[in-house]
Amino acid sequence: MLAMTITVDRRFRGPDDSGNGGYVAGLVAGGLGQGPVTVTLRVPPPLDRPLSLTRSGEGVRLTSDDVLVAEAVHAGDELRAVAPVPADVARTTAEHYGGRHQHPFPHCFVCGPARAPGDGLRLEPGRLQDGRTACVWSVAADLAGRPELVWAALDCPGGWAAPIEGRPMVLGRMTAQVSATPLAGEDVVVMGELLGQDGRKYFTATTAYGADGRELGRAGATWILLRTSE
Repeated sequence: MLAMTITVDRRFRGPDDSGNGGYVAGLVAGGLGQGPVTVTLRVPPPLDRPLSLTRSGEGVRLTSDDVLVAEAVHAGDELRAVAPVPADVARTTAEHYGGRHQHPFPHCFVCGPARAPGDGLRLEPGRLQDGRTACVWSVAADLAGRPELVWAALDCPGGWAAPIEGRPMVLGRMTAQVSATPLAGEDVVVMGELLGQDGRKYFTATTAYGADGRELGRAGATWILLRTSE
């Protein structure tokens, strides 16, 4: 029976006071082993606090005391792949990255422009002419070989395809299949695409590709547009 404690270090924050959604989803999904896995975030994941990951029926639950933070189940839906562009093309989109000037969470571990060099993924998902986003993740040695970091990389490029600038959104649900992890020093191309919208909900797809073109993972996500009072 699964019963373990995890702590989301402040390094892996999204907003300043809560964990990056994709990273936390990856930690929770790890409790179920092979994917695809759907993770639903119920409240902003707390930082620097012991959280309990336990089995619940066919899934797992992440709790903080008596508060449900997230839950995960195996997923059966087929995930859409977003076709890649060459790494040199993905790099050029950084000059169109809206987060450089209008980022709701500038210290985000994945895409925050205010992170110190070497501390964060430093993704800059700019848009291509067809509306998709593309960026390059240059994998640091301490972040290589970790599935939860692939989940993290699959997170924000979807939000920027929504787009997120000027109107904060948070990850509500993410379904991902991670098939491989990157090597230290590898340049990973991450693609994002907006699939649709329903009120304050935005639906996106993302895919990550290794330097040799192999697929590392793909994801589908639901983003929630925050009300101005939230």
